Amino acid sequence: MTEGTTSAAAEGADTLTRLEQEGEIAADYLEGLLDIADLDGDIDMDVEADRAAVSIISDADSRDLEKLVGRDGEVLEALQELTRLAVHRETGDRSRLMLDVAGYRARKRAELSELGAKAAAEVKSSGEPVKLAPMSPFERKVVHDAIKAAGLRSESEGEEPQRFVVVLPA
Repeated sequence: MTEGTTSAAAEGADTLTRLEQEGEIAADYLEGLLDIADLDGDIDMDVEADRAAVSIISDADSRDLEKLVGRDGEVLEALQELTRLAVHRETGDRSRLMLDVAGYRARKRAELSELGAKAAAEVKSSGEPVKLAPMSPFERKVVHDAIKAAGLRSESEGEEPQRFVVVLPA
């Protein structure tokens, strides 16, 4: 192994350790919130795409957890930001942690990937750009990824909260 390879491997291990630590801090914070709200849920932690991923799941009726998602994921977005702040308070580093509750983000990701694929197909057949409805940063990222996978390019335009994706011809 060369010195560069050794340091890259060590850096990768350090990153994984840091992300696992973020997940642990987030899990502790979320468990406290679940206790305060008297909600049942299990915490699942992982590292996905160079960020900590934490999910709150439940074997029981997930209607209780749906309260933590809110309308169009608004409560989930706020809870994610609060969790990121809790991690930042402990580590001093900005966190890119992703939070999912009751599988909401996973379902949303599948829907948005399909939307991106349909928009890409429309642009390929018409040759004209397609503007999509305003979306959150998470939603736009998923759509951009789907457009890229379809071999096209896309851009975000507008100002928050009305920022939207434009799918462009090749």
